[in-house]
Amino acid sequence: MKNGGGRTSRIRRRKLFRSSESRGVNESYKPEFIELKKWLKDRKFEDTNLIPARFPDSLRSSPRQGCSKLYFLSGKEGQTIISLPERCLLTTDTVIRSYLGAYIAKWQPPPSPLLALCTFLVSEKHAGDRSPWKPYLEVLPKAYTCPVCLEPEVVNLLPSPLKAKAWEQRSHVREFFSSSRGFFSSLQPLFSEAIESIFSYHALRWAWCTVNTRAVYMKRPPRLCLSPEPDTCALAPYLDLLNHSPDVQVKAAFNEETRCYEIRTATRCGRHKEVFICYGPHDNHRLLLEYGFVSIRNPHACVYVSKDMLVKYLPSTDKQMNKKISILEDHDFIENLTFGWDGPSWRLLTALKLLCLEAEEFTCWKKVLLGEIISDTNEKTSLDVAQKICRYFIEETNAVLQKVSRMKDEEVALMNQLTLVETLWTEELKILQASAKALITLQTAFT
Repeated sequence: MKNGGGRTSRIRRRKLFRSSESRGVNESYKPEFIELKKWLKDRKFEDTNLIPARFPDSLRSSPRQGCSKLYFLSGKEGQTIISLPERCLLTTDTVIRSYLGAYIAKWQPPPSPLLALCTFLVSEKHAGDRSPWKPYLEVLPKAYTCPVCLEPEVVNLLPSPLKAKAWEQRSHVREFFSSSRGFFSSLQPLFSEAIESIFSYHALRWAWCTVNTRAVYMKRPPRLCLSPEPDTCALAPYLDLLNHSPDVQVKAAFNEETRCYEIRTATRCGRHKEVFICYGPHDNHRLLLEYGFVSIRNPHACVYVSKDMLVKYLPSTDKQMNKKISILEDHDFIENLTFGWDGPSWRLLTALKLLCLEAEEFTCWKKVLLGEIISDTNEKTSLDVAQKICRYFIEETNAVLQKVSRMKDEEVALMNQLTLVETLWTEELKILQASAKALITLQTAFT
């Protein structure tokens, strides 16, 4: 009699495959995680509930895509996901107690808390096997996908509002490096190699991205040896393997009584499922800018409408247009105008209703800002304009996606970066298509 060849056996194998796929592949056996666990144990942290694993990135384009995440062996609502002792955290206290402390204390003007953390990361990474932080450094990403790390031709593919912020970020990090070179030079006595070869722009950029994408909020008291900027960042080994999901609710804070950084879930964590935390109610522009990833089906995602686009389909003969724009600017109705999964935002429709007021209706502009209906004609006209803007965006988005697709064929070295941008535009297309449908439903009331 043959074993494993029947229908029941095939069904069982399919179930096992689906189960293992959703659980992820256990990676706790890997040398880097064995060393990290030993390192954490030496600092009085042990955890038997959370296991490093590799999961399929089916629901998001992740900042740690292709890297390990964490899953629960067991979990329940209200449970503490992780409680990481203070001695495991990398903070400015860590830096000041280190060999860098004396140099920081002498430097004027005082370095910022961010510069202190970045300097420590670059120095310890350069130390290699000699660094006591090596087990943690070994599991950090070798590269990041924040806009500052993207190639210029990829940055230029981003939606206009995000593209402007991306270029600002790149300029900010470049200025951060330039303004820090003097401080880096003061550290030359600590190294046998030329300081420029250690504290390069690329090394500092990596450290900046590490802090920016992985640090948790932990407020530290002011120090005279550091600039007065808020000192709120702490790197939390192991904890920073937890990925973002907009659908989970957690409480995260440093517990002064236990002296541990704790994350407690308000939603149930399924057994053998990936564990998520929420970085905040961020749209995809913010997530890509700050963390270098896009969240699929993000309920906070939206498509932004600029002032130029707002008036694109309005009559140029409207003599009151400048006055209308001025009113919107004065009342903070010219920014954060968006299309979302449910359709155009109330702010966008309100701005369009004011811009679509007929000359004889113009005196009612205050009522528009309060949400009152002025006339059926005004309602219909504003919805028609919103639909035209939405359709324009859909055409533009499809054109960009076609361009990205061609570039993926031609620029193989940029495949990962282009895929990230493609994911963002694909999500925006879905939002715009949903908004177009919602607008059709709204328009039927006036036909």
